[in-house]
Amino acid sequence: MLNIGCHLSTTLGYMGMGKEALRIGATTFQFFTRNPRGAKAKALDLDDVAIFNGFARDHGLGPIMGHASYTLNPASRDAHKQDYAREIMADDIGRLEHTPGALYNFHPGTHPEPLSEEVVGLVADILNTVLRSDQRTLVLLETMSGQGSEVGGRFETLAAIIDSVAHKDRLGVCLDTAHVFAAGYDIVNGLDGVLRQFDKTVGLKRLRAVHCNDAKFPLASGKDRHAAIGEGHIGLDGFRGIVNHPALKDLPFYLETPNDNDGYSREIALLRGLKKD
Repeated sequence: MLNIGCHLSTTLGYMGMGKEALRIGATTFQFFTRNPRGAKAKALDLDDVAIFNGFARDHGLGPIMGHASYTLNPASRDAHKQDYAREIMADDIGRLEHTPGALYNFHPGTHPEPLSEEVVGLVADILNTVLRSDQRTLVLLETMSGQGSEVGGRFETLAAIIDSVAHKDRLGVCLDTAHVFAAGYDIVNGLDGVLRQFDKTVGLKRLRAVHCNDAKFPLASGKDRHAAIGEGHIGLDGFRGIVNHPALKDLPFYLETPNDNDGYSREIALLRGLKKD
């Protein structure tokens, strides 16, 4: 069965998210580790986390994914923004250590020269500071659409960052379907070729999760705009290929489409219906 979930609110805590995930037919979920447009993080209720860990084991739920705040910019040249990213990422990872097997996804950031060696050094420097050899949380760089100054639109950049990090065994990649499509990787008509390119550049062993989103704009638009599954330019045939591809079918999928939770439930059922078990 396809391991799939969606983005959920942390308002009711970990157990609230776990119960809601089961209600809508999900087997995993994603959440923001803190205010997505700010720095404030909700106080961590360790009792709630402990109860959730048992609940997740009992129901086969996970791996859950924490998504970093959009305010982080690890690729910034500004020393204060670098310090901010370093502090927040270290705190986020520390919090996720209380949920064994958790994933932590982040956007590499923005930079005037997003394909430069300087970018690689800036992001790698932060990762070399926050990653620890004994941590359980796996940190994922997200593939991006490459619009404007956005870092992460090319596989080569992600590979160079990973190669520059000491504890690279604690690193992976989350492939966002809408983002890579917008960046010019044709996952509709050439999924095999795109994944061969990823394997040659980054390595399929690094691919650990999928953000499952349709694309509002056509291939290579450079625009980061998500659409509901089947309502964008990737379409149902595109997602049929994605959820059944040997390199992807066993990864956890996380919906980030413009939907409420009941809408996510329908998309989960739709995508599971496309999978050939």
